[in-house]
Amino acid sequence: MAFVQHAPQLAHPFQHDRVLQAWLAQRLPAERAAAVRPDLDALGDYAVMAWERRNRTPRTEPVLTSWDAWGNRVDRIALTPAWEEGPAITTRHAVLASGHEASPWARVEEFFRVYLYHVSSEFYCCPLAMTDGAATAIRASGNAALIERALPHFLSRDPASFWLSGQWMTETPGGSDVGRTETVARQDANGQWRLYGRKWFSSAVVGEAALALARPEGAGQGTAALGLFYVETKDDHGAWREITIDRLKKKLGTHELPTAEIHLNGLPAIPVGPVDHGVRQIAPMLNVTRTWNAVCAVASMARAISLARDYAKRRYAFGARLIDHPLHARTLADMQAEYEAAFALTFHVAELLGHVEHGQAGPLDAPLLRLLTPLAKLWTAKVSIRVVSEALECFGGAGYIEDTGLPQLLRDAQVYAIWEGTTNVLSLDMLRALGSVGVAPIRGAVAALADEGSPERRVIDRTLDATEALLGDVAADRASLEASARGIAFTLARCMAAALLARAARAGDSAGDARPAAALRRFVARGLDRLALPDNEGDSLLAGSM
Repeated sequence: MAFVQHAPQLAHPFQHDRVLQAWLAQRLPAERAAAVRPDLDALGDYAVMAWERRNRTPRTEPVLTSWDAWGNRVDRIALTPAWEEGPAITTRHAVLASGHEASPWARVEEFFRVYLYHVSSEFYCCPLAMTDGAATAIRASGNAALIERALPHFLSRDPASFWLSGQWMTETPGGSDVGRTETVARQDANGQWRLYGRKWFSSAVVGEAALALARPEGAGQGTAALGLFYVETKDDHGAWREITIDRLKKKLGTHELPTAEIHLNGLPAIPVGPVDHGVRQIAPMLNVTRTWNAVCAVASMARAISLARDYAKRRYAFGARLIDHPLHARTLADMQAEYEAAFALTFHVAELLGHVEHGQAGPLDAPLLRLLTPLAKLWTAKVSIRVVSEALECFGGAGYIEDTGLPQLLRDAQVYAIWEGTTNVLSLDMLRALGSVGVAPIRGAVAALADEGSPERRVIDRTLDATEALLGDVAADRASLEASARGIAFTLARCMAAALLARAARAGDSAGDARPAAALRRFVARGLDRLALPDNEGDSLLAGSM
């Protein structure tokens, strides 16, 4: 056994990312791009280091120690090296704080940092997303005392004062259906609100703070009666404040992320706003956390394709490198086209978010953002799972071997379709976003992005026509409308992504780069229409029986 296969090497995720470099050059003002490049380069350096470390050291996971040697309840959690490094990396490179700067480009600059940091962070970006969402919700609440208390920690550029915020919503009775929340908020004799209950899925429980949903004692049932509360998890001595960690979750993926089941035993809490309509107070964070989800899904695609491409240039089979076999080259090209489309849609949403937040958006931008945010989240999640799975197959048997670090990419990717709303939940949210405006915001965006009369524009227009026709056919039948929502969502996402690729192709042609146009052609050739005609009777027959 003299032969030893060279392992895939990770190309520098910033310096060698053509799509990212083109976006910086074409969309971001030159002075902003120059300012952000050092952080992006450094985060790329960290990603290379983390990949190399992953290949030479055993994987570790968080460990919960419930009791110390002397019988004291301590609920101490040991973290992985990447998580221990998280506060310093986050604050040094403004991964989170940059998104709250006074610029319409702040969100784009933040999410480029996230894109480069995410995979190497071992899902430390999960609590960063929740912290970003918490900062956004608290600022939107207008609660001056909480703003003064929490935001300097959440947006700190000093690791010594930086705090993470959790998001404690999910309970055993319901995840997306938060109206079934059982956690109760009671006021003690001094008027202090305290939370009592069990949170079934508390990601990044090691955070210093959290936003939690609870039902004020005596309030009615349902979603509208819930309150949103801010809590701090530790006292001044570092001990848990009326929190018991029952266990850490054993999950399919995201193993390095400490997700816990917890009991709240009278945890002091502060209402973020009025103690009813807490779910409404969460709304400002949804655009933020769902965009984080999309960016992280795209980052996983980029990592998987980068490794598959490098391996294809190293691995020989049947007398030639894998990259030189036409079918393997086509497989890589198909993956690249889907990734470029997902990247284009995701960072367009990031651009819209920043401009809307800073009052520099056009008249259609706010409704477009409202519509594209759930579309980007749900579609990139599904594309990520498919692309990462295909990438593992590009390695043959090695892609199934745990020691290569490749299977972890697929296990981790599965979470994107579950966190921040499943595909079906977000498809129904898309229907609400369509409301009275329909697909007009997307039509307007397509008209500005894709040249009228071009082959790709004709395909986009025909597909949007078919989508509007289906919407008209099922509008009066709620069951058929809901059953069609997923196909409509995928179709609208692909249409918008194709239009954005058309803009990138024009810019590429001007720069003498034919690859963006090739990505556009390939993506459109793979089809934009994912519509499914309603078949409620068939759905009932097949869904309810074997």
